[in-house]
Amino acid sequence: MRLCPAGIPQHIVQRGNNRQICFASDDDIAAYANWLHEAALKYEVLIHAWVFMTNHVHLLVTPQVELASSLMMQYIGRHYVRYFNYKYRRTGTLWEGRYHSDLLQKEHYLLACQRYIELNPVRAKMVADPAD
Repeated sequence: MRLCPAGIPQHIVQRGNNRQICFASDDDIAAYANWLHEAALKYEVLIHAWVFMTNHVHLLVTPQVELASSLMMQYIGRHYVRYFNYKYRRTGTLWEGRYHSDLLQKEHYLLACQRYIELNPVRAKMVADPAD
């Protein structure tokens, strides 16, 4: 387990192995979002912002209890990788090692991180508007 104090917001990034696609369809995104929602409720993690890119995920979260975001990511990993490998008849790792996380201790960093996450698909020219 990694450092995951309660009440401190975190920016989590999880990349596809070798930057390969980890979301190939809207159903994949819906499946990941469903397990993210379940895990956030189960482990008491507040989700402030998220974006699912084709080959990685950004989450801005605040665990309400110690280790909660780590447990949440383990839960998602166990469910989503099994689903993805079964659906696409593949084996092996989906994610590039462990997820990356940064603690955000200043309020203005929280807002800057949220803006970064929301604009990520716009900068990648996947959508024209963050709401898309």
